[in-house]
Amino acid sequence: MKRDKLFILKPDFEDPAYPGKRFYCWHCALIEGVLVSFPDLVSKLDVERVAWSRPRARVIDMVGEENQSLPLLVLADDAPTELAAQSYNGRRFISDKDAILRALSLRHGFPEPHP
Repeated sequence: MKRDKLFILKPDFEDPAYPGKRFYCWHCALIEGVLVSFPDLVSKLDVERVAWSRPRARVIDMVGEENQSLPLLVLADDAPTELAAQSYNGRRFISDKDAILRALSLRHGFPEPHP
């Protein structure tokens, strides 16, 4: 894979466990806010917004059924090994929001979150 790929959930979804309520994923919303704040840097990676419902076929194709939780950053082949927390069939990825933000800073020039 030549570019990092970020999967985030589309906002405004329903969960059958909570009838009549609408939701957003706050981890995805945080990352979406960072992306919107720095539009010139977003072009350095591929971003795919997927529906909340499972199975999430595009995610499964890349990192397996057990790794569908989002947000998720799938790293390109040239990414430093120390960035990846997990791997699936040789494909490295990050599923922790803070580690994703760190990778966006290190690999794509996004500013760091203030401590």
